[in-house]
Amino acid sequence: MLTFEQKQQIIETFPELTRKEVSMKRLNYHYEDSLYDKTVVVQHLHPNGNGFVYVEGIPGYEPDDRGLVNIREATEEELFATIRDAIRALSTGEEEEESIDEVWVNGKGEKLTLLEEEGYFNIYHGYNLEESFGDYREAADYLKEENFKLSRG
Repeated sequence: MLTFEQKQQIIETFPELTRKEVSMKRLNYHYEDSLYDKTVVVQHLHPNGNGFVYVEGIPGYEPDDRGLVNIREATEEELFATIRDAIRALSTGEEEEESIDEVWVNGKGEKLTLLEEEGYFNIYHGYNLEESFGDYREAADYLKEENFKLSRG
């Protein structure tokens, strides 16, 4: 499990988020440029590592009745991707929704591309389809099992 400080570092790699302190030493991170009334991306990040990200309506996530997913056990890659997806959802209209297009790299420098296409999450090695999954989490879990990490650059 990532520490509070590690989660804070990951969250703060998103310059578009504004940090706001709330009760009991918890932090919220807002996306002020949201196209919707909702601006909180990360809610109640607590020093014990608990916290939530707003993912209402984003494919591949199973939010609670408030539209939030718990990030207590999230890995660095999962937290980064979840926050990126949340910001993307708050910054685009429904008809303009962008699909996933990520590059994952292993220790040998080999690259795989994860693309969301027509509701599926497809993994490509070059132009060749390697695997296809029904949701993002399954695809990301497969890539992690194969020792790939999300490339941020």
